[in-house]
Amino acid sequence: MNMSRKSIGILAGVVVLVCAAVFGGIYATRNLGKSEKAVSKENASRHLAEMVDRIDPKNGKPVKSPIEYSDEDTEAAELPDIDTCPVGVEATTSLYAEIYSSPEKAGTGTDGWLCEMAEEFNKQGYTVNGQPVSIKIRKVNSGQAMDYITTGKAVPEGFAPSGMFWVDMLNAKGTNTETVSESLVGNVAGILLSDKTYNKIVEKYGSVDLKAITEATEAGEFSMGYTNPFASSAGLNFLVCTLQRYDLGNPLSDKAVEGFQKFQKNVPFVALTTMQMREAAENGSLDGFIMEYQSYVNDNVLSKNYKFTPYGYRHDNPLVSIAGASQEKKDILALFAEYCASDKAKKRASEYGFNAMNDYVCEYDNVSGDILTAAQKLYKTNKDSGRPVIGVFVTDVSGSMAGEPLKALQNSLINSMKYINTENYIGLVSYSDEVTIELPVKQFNMEQQTYFKGAVENLYAAGGTATFDGICVALDMINEMMEQYPDAKPMLFVLSDGETNTGYNLNDIRDVLTGMKIPVYTIGYNADLAALESISSVNEAASIDASTDDVVYQLKILFNANM
Repeated sequence: MNMSRKSIGILAGVVVLVCAAVFGGIYATRNLGKSEKAVSKENASRHLAEMVDRIDPKNGKPVKSPIEYSDEDTEAAELPDIDTCPVGVEATTSLYAEIYSSPEKAGTGTDGWLCEMAEEFNKQGYTVNGQPVSIKIRKVNSGQAMDYITTGKAVPEGFAPSGMFWVDMLNAKGTNTETVSESLVGNVAGILLSDKTYNKIVEKYGSVDLKAITEATEAGEFSMGYTNPFASSAGLNFLVCTLQRYDLGNPLSDKAVEGFQKFQKNVPFVALTTMQMREAAENGSLDGFIMEYQSYVNDNVLSKNYKFTPYGYRHDNPLVSIAGASQEKKDILALFAEYCASDKAKKRASEYGFNAMNDYVCEYDNVSGDILTAAQKLYKTNKDSGRPVIGVFVTDVSGSMAGEPLKALQNSLINSMKYINTENYIGLVSYSDEVTIELPVKQFNMEQQTYFKGAVENLYAAGGTATFDGICVALDMINEMMEQYPDAKPMLFVLSDGETNTGYNLNDIRDVLTGMKIPVYTIGYNADLAALESISSVNEAASIDASTDDVVYQLKILFNANM
């Protein structure tokens, strides 16, 4: 049967409309039943694939290098020179005692109580055996101070950490101490919750305490944040109390480990700093986080918007003398402790937020230094609850990294390999004008470690800086591995001086980063830190200022917390 041209045209139009309707319907309904988060991730993945196609990364030639791990002097070598830790108060006499103090009392302003006490003490004319004496205060994080002392790399006469945990571990590791003062000033650690979250927990669990927080976290109802227990007093306190919450009699038992794994499975991340936790809470990624009361009460925003609930062991800021200190130095420390116990000193401490919760008593019995050290190791092996980490290192090999920065990058990465769990999956990308996949992502067994070390050793610097091209390629590598291991924890580490001058920029890839929710940790080598911080802030990761003096130790802390 013949058809007119008009009829054919009408039929063709109908076919086009039907096809458009069918395919349009498929397109419009392809995301039905999917969460907004899943759709966002799919869109980000498609956009990322298009960007990587345009980047067209090269493939490096695998090179093996033998692994030679040695514990001899390793811990001491990892520590930076003690002069990287600032002196808050200098000694004013030839005979003096030096104290390593935790930052909340050895800084400035309301964090400068101990420094102010030392400055005033040094003006009083105290003498020991007829000689004028003084105090020197150096601000050192409690965990790092313990490392200096146990390795013997830098040993003061006095140690004033936030809490007794670090002293107990010192004694357990073979460094004897003598208590000069059980408490210079009182403080406690606490969990911070918004009013809404606080009321929600009370409504369901009856009260806000560690038991309620862990149960709510286990059930996936609550996102809890805490700080690295290898470096943070509040973080170590929280870890130990969480283990005791599951087995009060033996915090290292299988029962305690099983409970901790259930809890940890729903912890988004363990933060390197309190600031990282705070920003995550403000952005809605955390429902609760930890902080010492003295810091909380001095922050008008936090004290106005969050409720403080104390937990765990007190942070009473003891002062101890270290084995090897002469009797004269011990006498100086005793005089200083007595000065800090004066009514005038106590009044100043109270004004600065200390001694505000002196009636708080810990519900748990004390634990030994050996158990504390074992708890840190338990955290390292169980923090990911059986979920591997998929991590890609993105290394800047542009011309601006030539010389000392690249050498520091290589040394720090090779040294830090031993802090990466072998169950994790690790890859390596380098970038200058172009991007090279130096090492595809594979399990970090001994063979992968030899390839990783070989690839790092063979990096050389030249050319421009396409930082965000390198990030895109690394994200794509992680994305592919996540298809095989959907329960894994993705992480990306950018090691750079922060100067981008070619390729994509942050605005080009921000939506991809946001959609994929992969944290990007940045480590800056003599860097434009603001540029690196802007990358890390997208998904609440940390940015580290790693000068060539302390980058090795900084990466050790980072990998112990996350890898």
